[in-house]
Amino acid sequence: MAGSEAGVRARLWDAPVRIVHWLVVVLVAFSWWASEDHLNWHRWSGYAILGLVAFRILWGFAGAGAARFSSFVKGPGKVAAYVRTLPERAPSNVPGHNPLGGWSVVALLLVLATQVGTGLFVVDIDGFEGGPLTHLVSFETGRALAEVHELSFRILQVLVAVHVLAVLFYLFYKRTNLIGPMITGRRRFPQDPGLAGAPVWRLLVCIALAAALAYAASKAFWT
Repeated sequence: MAGSEAGVRARLWDAPVRIVHWLVVVLVAFSWWASEDHLNWHRWSGYAILGLVAFRILWGFAGAGAARFSSFVKGPGKVAAYVRTLPERAPSNVPGHNPLGGWSVVALLLVLATQVGTGLFVVDIDGFEGGPLTHLVSFETGRALAEVHELSFRILQVLVAVHVLAVLFYLFYKRTNLIGPMITGRRRFPQDPGLAGAPVWRLLVCIALAAALAYAASKAFWT
């Protein structure tokens, strides 16, 4: 692609962000497949997604560089200003999520959190199958949350489709490859943006907290 050899190849996405990204992709697809005839696998996949979403939220505050929410969650003015640049064919050199894409990430995390959160309480129409916390709600509430669970998945499908279309738009129109950096962690910029790393102890704390939440959910919070 034009301009792909200019500048320097610099660090962008750290390993935690990349691993979480691809695991969520695989597990959401797996959960969809397992939702009808393999409910036990569906539950365990949901617990794993819960842990990954919890970790990504924590890492959005404790991580560094492009992983932090503060690096890509911008106000309406900056989002509008960025939208006005979309018709331009020049490659995007934003080091991380752009102001518009940043909000799509927030939306995806919120919908995923809704998915796994409601999944803990849902009950099927016969009242035989449900999440680990169904004993905390009435049958009617469990059925209502099952509808929210289904609706949030439909919304997630739309967001994923928009995400894929956006990646293709940047690849073919803006001449910016967003897929490669999410695999290798590096991307070419006019100059190194100098994105800092985060200490290992923060990573370990975030992993421990997220894993503890997922484990507690799988054990119905010991109730």
